[in-house]
Amino acid sequence: MKKLEIIIKPDDLETLRDLLERNQVNGMMVENIMGYGNQKGIKQNYRGTEYTSYFLPKVKVETVTTDERAPALIDAISRELKSDEIGSGKIFVYTVDDAVRIRTGETGEDAI
Repeated sequence: MKKLEIIIKPDDLETLRDLLERNQVNGMMVENIMGYGNQKGIKQNYRGTEYTSYFLPKVKVETVTTDERAPALIDAISRELKSDEIGSGKIFVYTVDDAVRIRTGETGEDAI
């Protein structure tokens, strides 16, 4: 099994949710985060004074899928959310040894 940790702009969350639903992803966890990377922040004005916001709002979506489905899902996410702008996001891929559904005791892929 593979855990996908997908970091995106908040505006892309509904697009990602729809894409995951179309690809029969059973569940996901969503967390609002702040991030700093290659984008290096943005310049803003407040009452005539310019300042830089270094930590930008992002959304982290986590989901677990089978080893077989992970490559196609990663490709679909990359294709759908791709933009030519810096700060589009990243996908981190982790190996999951096991999963247990607490309610039924199912393990492995049956639990996801």
